[in-house]
Amino acid sequence: MADLTNNLNSGLSELMSRLRSGVPGGHAGLMALLIILVLGFSVFVPNFASVGTLQSFMYQLPLLGLLSLAMMAPLLTGGLNLAIIATTNQSALLMAFIMRTMITPESSAGTTGTVILLALVAGLALCLLIGLATGMLIAYTGVHPILITLGTKSLIDGISIYLTRGMALSGVPEAFARTGAATVIGIPLVFVLLVIVALIVSIVLRRTPFGIACAMIGSNIEATRYSAIDTRRVLVGVYTMSSLICFFAALVMLATFNSASADYAQSYLLVTILAAVLGGVDPFGGFGTVGGLMLALAILQVISSGFNQFGLSNYLTVAIWGGILIFVAMAQTMRPYLAGLLPPRGGSPK
Repeated sequence: MADLTNNLNSGLSELMSRLRSGVPGGHAGLMALLIILVLGFSVFVPNFASVGTLQSFMYQLPLLGLLSLAMMAPLLTGGLNLAIIATTNQSALLMAFIMRTMITPESSAGTTGTVILLALVAGLALCLLIGLATGMLIAYTGVHPILITLGTKSLIDGISIYLTRGMALSGVPEAFARTGAATVIGIPLVFVLLVIVALIVSIVLRRTPFGIACAMIGSNIEATRYSAIDTRRVLVGVYTMSSLICFFAALVMLATFNSASADYAQSYLLVTILAAVLGGVDPFGGFGTVGGLMLALAILQVISSGFNQFGLSNYLTVAIWGGILIFVAMAQTMRPYLAGLLPPRGGSPK
C-alpha cells in the first residue's frame, strides 16, 4: 500500500509539473513552422500574404477547428470520439428540418426568430443526449471508446441517411444564413465563435478540477481511481462536452453551407486526429493544449490554402496530411531513443 501511495504521489506530481510547463519548445516549434510555411508560400504564390487570403483562412478554419476541439477532449483521457462528424451532421439536419418545415414565406419576423430559437434548442438537446449516452456506455460498460463511438457513429449515420434518403436538406431562412457571412470589425462571426469556444475549452481543461481529472485519467486511470476521483462521472462529462462542441460545429456548418447532409465533412474525421497529434496532444492521453491545437490547425490550413492556390489537387493535400501524421507519430516514438544518444547538458557522453 505504501508503494502504491508513493507511486501515485510521484505520478501526480509529474503530471502537474508537465501540465504547468507544457511541451518544451512545442509551441515555439509550431510557430516557427507556421512562419516558414507562410513565408515560403508568399514567395512562390502571388498575393498569398494578403487580406483576402487571411479572410478566406478565417472562414475555412472554424468548422475543422471546432471538430478538432471536439476530438481533443476525449483524446486527453486516452479515448477517442469517432462520432463527432455524425453528431454534427445529425444536429444540423434536425435544425434544418425544423426551420424548413415550420417557416413559410408568410411567416413574420417574430415567428421566424422563434422557430430558429426552437431549432437551436432541439439541436443542442440532441447533441447533449448523444454525448450523455456515449459517455455512459463508455464509463459503465468498460468497452473501449473506439468500439463504442464507432457503433454510435454507424447508428447515427444510418438514422440520418434513412430519414433523409441521403439527400441534403436546404431551405435555411435568410435570417440565419446571413450569419455565415457576417463579420465583426472585419472578422468573420464564425471565426469569433471558434475563438470563444477554444478559450472556454482551454480554461475548462487547464484551470478546473474537471480538466485536471481528464489529464489524470489519460495518464493513469487506475491511479486516478485511487485518488478519490469518480472516473465514470468524468468520462461521461468528457463525451458530453465533446458532443456539445459538435453543436457549435453544426451551427457553423449550417450557416456556411445553408444546408445539411449526412455526408458533409466526413473527410475531416482523421484530420481532427492529425491536428490534435501535431499540436502536441498525447495520442495515449494525459497531455495536450488548445493553443498547440490551434497552431496545428493553422499550419494545416496554410498548407491546404497554399496548395489550392498552386492549383494542386485536394487529394494531394490529403495525402500530405497523412504523411505528416505518420512523421509526427514516428518522431514521438523515436524521440526517447534519440534523446538517449545525445550527450547530457553540461557534459559529454561517457
